[in-house]
Order: sequence, then structure tokens, then C-alpha cells
Amino acid sequence: MDEAQVSAERWRDRVRRRGSIEQDRKTLARLIDYDSDPFEVELYEHFSDPLIRLVDKATRSYAGQYDRRLRRLRERARRSRADQ
Repeated sequence: MDEAQVSAERWRDRVRRRGSIEQDRKTLARLIDYDSDPFEVELYEHFSDPLIRLVDKATRSYAGQYDRRLRRLRERARRSRADQ
């Protein structure tokens, strides 16, 4: 693997490992209901921003699409080797 592929793999791993903004938003909402803190409210407002949510969703979608593409390419390569 070259450096670009390794970097892309690390990025996709980070995207998969972190929770979605929706999960963080719901957790913060429960926390604010229990004990409202100005910093927590600010974080909740940040995670509720439609643009931030859209970017997170697009990032996660792109990483998933790219993983599926790599799986399809590996499967095609495996099939072509088996056919030869």
C-alpha cells in the first residue's frame, strides 16, 4: 500500500469509530435535561446546526460508499483470478 492508501484507510477508520453527531446530540439533550451547563448547551446548539449535521452525514456516507467500492473491486479481482 502506498502512503495515500494508508492515509485514506486511517481516515475511514476514524469516521467509523467515532459516533455520529445524532448520537452525541441525543446524549447531550439527556444531559442538559438532567443538569444544564452552559458549555453543554453550547455543544448541543453546535451539534444541532443543520450544516454541521449535513457535513457529518455526508462524511459518513462518503466513507461507507468508498468502503463498499473497495469491497466490490476486491471481489471482482478475486473472481477474475478464479476464472483464469
